[in-house]
Amino acid sequence: MAATLAIGPHLVSPPVVLAPMAGITNAPFRTLCREFSGGKGLFVSEMITTRALVERNEKTMQLIQFGETERPRSIQLYGVDPATVGKAVRMIVDEDLADHIDLNFGCPVPKVTRKGGGSALPYKRNLLRAILREAVSGAGELPVTIKMRKGIDDDHTTYLDAGRIAVEEGVTAVALHGRTAAQHYSGTADWEAIARLKEHVTEIPVLGNGDIWSAADAVRMMAETGCDGVVVGRGCLGRPWLFGDLVAAFEGTGAPAAPTLREVADVMVRHAQLLGEWIGDEARGVVDFRKHVAWYLKGFSVGSDLRRSLAITSSLAELREQLDTLHLDQPWPAGADGPRGRTSGRDRVVLPDGWLNDPWDCAGVAPEAELDTSGG
Repeated sequence: MAATLAIGPHLVSPPVVLAPMAGITNAPFRTLCREFSGGKGLFVSEMITTRALVERNEKTMQLIQFGETERPRSIQLYGVDPATVGKAVRMIVDEDLADHIDLNFGCPVPKVTRKGGGSALPYKRNLLRAILREAVSGAGELPVTIKMRKGIDDDHTTYLDAGRIAVEEGVTAVALHGRTAAQHYSGTADWEAIARLKEHVTEIPVLGNGDIWSAADAVRMMAETGCDGVVVGRGCLGRPWLFGDLVAAFEGTGAPAAPTLREVADVMVRHAQLLGEWIGDEARGVVDFRKHVAWYLKGFSVGSDLRRSLAITSSLAELREQLDTLHLDQPWPAGADGPRGRTSGRDRVVLPDGWLNDPWDCAGVAPEAELDTSGG
């Protein structure tokens, strides 16, 4: 029997969460993942900036659309100003836009950290507390969770303090990516940090994130760290069926057969089709799909010329035609379950001037630091 994760009133079994990823975890991709999982798990939207939500930015309002079968509806919010975060949360509640709110304190990209947001923000303990207090008070009965990293770098870790503040402010669960902002996506995730957080925070569920490339990795993370659930990000890029594997692993029903290239090609076309339907334009959907091509085809024998052709397709018919020229009976390639997506690190984390001078003083963090666009 699979373990069950409680996110407020929502029971998630098996305890598997799709991590928010900019430009990836839109409604079409969430639909694919849910189909493979049989609707089991929790699937979170792309990062939604609180300023853009409050201002009803057109792109943002599309990003918060959920499919009819998506329950619970999970929105991830990014913000650095407590007042704006509070307004966004109350808007979600008042307009019934979601059933669960996750707050982003883990994004390591420079355009976010240079404004004091994402993985930079928990260094300012009082600011973190103020944001969480506004969010939880505004959310009412909606559960609020957070996703964070270990800290800015190895000399400025924040996750234990942030976990304790989260408990004190009424957060429902915390998720930890076992890397610092400086690591970005390089190196190996520190699962020991997840175990330490679990020992430090016993009152609410702790979820682990980082280097889950297969269902076996997820089971192993929970066994080694004692965490209450897993958050899967880059491991499902070009592999939405990973959620079916995860369900099987946690429920002990035996691993599904790895897909052949023919089956992968069918999923690729469906993914592109869903994107076109969501955007309202087939060509734009196929163009948006292009970034997924290399992830889906990783490890398969596909010539470089054909890979380039697939990366410039602009219609479903063209995509299908190109895929049909492949040797579609190829089995799932050995070694294709490893790392995918970004793997780079950073020499330094871009931060506001004087950010590291005082971990408590919030001076210099103004509402203008809010990003005005969603999706990362």
